[in-house]
Amino acid sequence: MCSVCGCGQGETRIEGHHHHHHDDHHDHGPTRLVEIEQDILSKNDGYAATNRQRLAALDTLALNLVSSPGAGKTTLLTATLARLKEARPVAVIEGDQATDNDADRIRRAGAPAVQINTGRGCHLDAHMVGHALDELAPVPGGVLFIENVGNLVCPAAFDLGEAHKVAILSVAEGDDKPIKYPDMFAAADLMVLSKIDLLPHVDFDVAACVGHARAVNPAIEVLQVSAKTGAGMDDWFDWIARCTN
Repeated sequence: MCSVCGCGQGETRIEGHHHHHHDDHHDHGPTRLVEIEQDILSKNDGYAATNRQRLAALDTLALNLVSSPGAGKTTLLTATLARLKEARPVAVIEGDQATDNDADRIRRAGAPAVQINTGRGCHLDAHMVGHALDELAPVPGGVLFIENVGNLVCPAAFDLGEAHKVAILSVAEGDDKPIKYPDMFAAADLMVLSKIDLLPHVDFDVAACVGHARAVNPAIEVLQVSAKTGAGMDDWFDWIARCTN
């Protein structure tokens, strides 16, 4: 079990390779739990620093895409790859508890992808991403998208070595999500409001949502996009371009 978030971090599979995570810690109260959490996050930060150095040496921009399940991460990603791959090398690390479905979708969109299945785990960590980089071997000067496990809680605590966390929030969700899950939006540099083509059909207050996000993170940038209609996608590509310059 992951002592930071309480998930069952038992076995991870990366494209056919199995990694077992053994937790032999015994909880002796709050102080011991804090020590375990600090140890886990400290080790993760070490792996993240190695990943970041590795990506910097390749001049590769890494974006960690985080959201709740069904927010539209993969749909946005496939639409992004269709256009971006013509301009620069792209690659994807896919995180899910089970199945290779999303990695298959990415490959059909024309980009190399490595699937990480976390089993009972609810987030990717930097060690997993390091192994995935060994399999993927990103091309210099490109963009690496890391699609995290669908979860607005646990991924906030784990640096993967990315340049930016991008929180994707569908307008089909509640506009109070940023104050219900503040750690994620505090950690993100960008909030993408997705599926804006549904705004006429759902009860979602864009201004209130943006206000909530900026209450927890005054510096957060906000984009509104629809991968289905293409609305706002130019702004998304402009943001990526700014990050690569």
